[in-house]
Amino acid sequence: MSAPETALAGTGVASATTVHANLTAAGLYAHALRRGEGRLSAEGAFMAVTGVHTGRSVQDKFVVDDPEVHDQIWWGKINQPMAPEKFRGLAGKVRTWLGARPELFTEDLYAGADPAHRIKVRLVTTNAWHALFARNMFIRPERAELEGFTPDFTILHAPEYEANPAEDGCRTSTCIALSFAAKTILIAGTSYAGEIKKSIFTVMNWLLPEKGVLPMHCSANLGKGGDTALFFGLSGTGKTTLSSDPERSLIGDDEHGWSDTGVFNFEGGCYAKVIRLSREAEPQIWDASHRFGAVLENVVGDELGRLDLDDGSLTENTRSCYPLDFIPNTVKAGRAGLPKNVVMLTADAFGVLPPISKLSAAQAMYHFLSGYTARVAGTEKGLGKEPQATFSTCFGAPFLPRHPEVYGKLLEDLIKRHGADCWLVNTGWSGGAYGIGKRMSIQHTRALLRAALDGSLAQVEYVADPFFGLQIPKSVPGIPAEVLNPREAWADKAAYDRTAKELVSRFEANFETFSGGVSEAVLAAAIRAAA
Repeated sequence: MSAPETALAGTGVASATTVHANLTAAGLYAHALRRGEGRLSAEGAFMAVTGVHTGRSVQDKFVVDDPEVHDQIWWGKINQPMAPEKFRGLAGKVRTWLGARPELFTEDLYAGADPAHRIKVRLVTTNAWHALFARNMFIRPERAELEGFTPDFTILHAPEYEANPAEDGCRTSTCIALSFAAKTILIAGTSYAGEIKKSIFTVMNWLLPEKGVLPMHCSANLGKGGDTALFFGLSGTGKTTLSSDPERSLIGDDEHGWSDTGVFNFEGGCYAKVIRLSREAEPQIWDASHRFGAVLENVVGDELGRLDLDDGSLTENTRSCYPLDFIPNTVKAGRAGLPKNVVMLTADAFGVLPPISKLSAAQAMYHFLSGYTARVAGTEKGLGKEPQATFSTCFGAPFLPRHPEVYGKLLEDLIKRHGADCWLVNTGWSGGAYGIGKRMSIQHTRALLRAALDGSLAQVEYVADPFFGLQIPKSVPGIPAEVLNPREAWADKAAYDRTAKELVSRFEANFETFSGGVSEAVLAAAIRAAA
């Protein structure tokens, strides 16, 4: 417990309330259980239920339209403008409301493992479990570093506060508002903890490009030979799973920066999707989620706290948040050298993309800006029987405050200057679309990735795919030929051709949204329907 004026310094929250500052996991557990914020699993993980919001409230996120940032923001559905005076009014209300609470929890944390590019973050929240989430998720300073800690950005987290759309310039009673000028983030009306994590990711996406550093929505790991690999991919593509490889050391599972000196993690924890998690396929994530210190969001358990990870009755977006050191083999510094391999993951539910293909630098740029995957009813509520193609530029469109070309040009420049082998990996379906074919074997995917990362896949013979212009390896030891070439896995070859052409047309339509800002080489590498 700290004096309120010290723990709340720089936040604008004035209060004589009790403030619990920088408590350890054990202390936060004690308060969360005392306050009835959740319960324990049989193994000691903290189980929280987030109510109506079980995912990010995309339509309720706003960026403050301050004059000094206006011309640099990628305005639209993702970055909706909020008038500065509306933000100031809402921030004042939230600060007053927080100050009137009987107790608050604060955590002082870092985002960014590289001291040259890190920021200091102070979270003020009403709930102990949200403080524990942030403590797990971000980088925990040494105790000595907390003396005189002055935040660069403040998160005012008021999950029980309801905004007034008529007065506050927002859409509903839920509001996530970021002011880059005021260096303040407001989160109101939602208990989904992912908003805390992703708001700071958005901040890093804003700050780093001006320093020539590429912020990335990717996981990263390190081989025994010192080779760094990046894994880009949207939710459900296997980004977290495939980077948590017992043969390699995990740098981080979701957010990184790429500078001229190497790669660094933004975070100190992992936030893994655990619906239908298998201990056999993903032992590291399973073990990390079944122990004291982990935070489980909307995971179902029985009266004894025994978890049922197959139960999606609360949401398909069940989550586990745990410190990075819960994974046995990690890079403790959160930093490594320049990437040798860049892997772009997609879960192609149409079943027409190969399990692995080698990309030229221009193709890598194209697929980075495309950010393709496909979602199906089994992975997300509200979807029909047919797969739904999803394109999220730079594999992270919801978190990009700047125009996509800013990030694309940074990647292009880094690949050109430092070199990296680039790969497209399909973790989706084979032998047919979703409902007909089968999900790609994770054992096959891991084997192909290991061959790519150890350099052996660069030595094999390749054949050109006629639809997508991809280079497919003709043979890989231990992998059936029909797995490598997706057309061969389909019993109905004409159906494959039709489905492939349909996906090509989707790529082509999406390319029109960013084709004006790319180089001639990327234009030439674009996937197009045959004339």
